Amino acid sequence: MNIEELRQERLKWMKWKNIAPLREALDSLQDGCWEVELGNAVTISGDINDPVYVESVARMMMPWRKGPFKLFDTYIDSEWRSDIKYNLLRKHFNLKDRRVADIGCNNGYYLFRMQEDSPKLLVGFDPSPLFKTQFDFINHFVKSDIVYELLGVEHLEFYEEKFDTIFCLGVLYHRSDPVGMLKSLYKGLDNGGEVILDTFYIEGDDEMCLCPESSYSKIPNIYFVPTVKALKNWCLRAGFDSFEVLETSKTDSSEQRKTSWIEGQSLEDFLDKNDNTKTVEGYSAPARVYVKLIKDKR
Repeated sequence: MNIEELRQERLKWMKWKNIAPLREALDSLQDGCWEVELGNAVTISGDINDPVYVESVARMMMPWRKGPFKLFDTYIDSEWRSDIKYNLLRKHFNLKDRRVADIGCNNGYYLFRMQEDSPKLLVGFDPSPLFKTQFDFINHFVKSDIVYELLGVEHLEFYEEKFDTIFCLGVLYHRSDPVGMLKSLYKGLDNGGEVILDTFYIEGDDEMCLCPESSYSKIPNIYFVPTVKALKNWCLRAGFDSFEVLETSKTDSSEQRKTSWIEGQSLEDFLDKNDNTKTVEGYSAPARVYVKLIKDKR
């Protein structure tokens, strides 16, 4: 697989009729140097000629799923309070001088936060021209060295770099071949590398998984929701030598909810209105398990 040819082909996506106006607005932004704070909200401050225009450009790029971001007078209150997940995991990693990838990085919120560790390399993978444009919008002000690739997990094994740490948060359940995806993550690691992964899970002591008929929590592309034991077996089959559960959590309205920065429905619409421990389909409400996987040195 020729990654450079694929890059050039996917750059053409930026000319799609729904993306091109966003790119034009991005190119019209004032240039300059600003202060950056990597707190719960990635915050940009300083002097700018037209902060109202900055908000209008940000609104053009809706929906904003991950965040929050604060750009001058504009607070992008994203659907997901991504800082909650980041802060939950923060004590479990140190990225100093490491080569780091974020698979399914969306607009790069986690990558921006990871800069505080001074990693050697930060690369985001996500084949979405909208999310890439949102990233470029934020990075116009942050001016980071983060690399954003319009690529997916299936391209990891062919990528020019092997990674010391790979984050894969909220992706596995979207794949119809979870073991195949885990093998791709394994092949993207250098020897001794680690994956920090989260996925939906169901309670149970058996090695089994839920296979939703058509959707799970109104999400159509959810294929398998395993027990922790089943997830462990998938990871061992993929070649990983170590499987460690870091955290578990249940998604609630403090983490995912409707805001003025998204379009359509959110968590409150995905759960049974009479029993928020169930999805609208009658399954157990979304809960996540966070694990660390190690590829031993050989």
